[in-house]
Amino acid sequence: LAGGIKPHFYCLPILKRECHREALLEAATSGNPKFFLGTDSAPHTIESKESACGCAGAYTAHAALQLYAEAFESVGKLKRLEGFCSHYGADHYGLPRNEGTITLEKKKWVVPMRYNFGPDEVRPLRAGEIISWSIVS
Repeated sequence: LAGGIKPHFYCLPILKRECHREALLEAATSGNPKFFLGTDSAPHTIESKESACGCAGAYTAHAALQLYAEAFESVGKLKRLEGFCSHYGADHYGLPRNEGTITLEKKKWVVPMRYNFGPDEVRPLRAGEIISWSIVS
């Protein structure tokens, strides 16, 4: 927790060491079809995250694909992103692959500090920070 507690980054299980983060990234970007996208976005309100007993989970739905693109690019495996996001999950569950497409572009944008969530608000992962990829279509 060096640098202070950041409640909007708190999720479970906690990656305790850098080697754990690296192993997770290696598995996700390996091209092994046993590993596929699952966002598990957790839209807990700002009030519930910034409390004495904050909720685990990060709100990622606002930029899930863009965040995955950054991760895959960071290890030089961007060409494996489509299989991870679009093919392996459908194949695993015996479902037809989606025929629609999404186009990502290397275009920076700043994540808003908050999004409305019913009568409340959520703070997205990487609020106020720059993400290098954008969805263009």
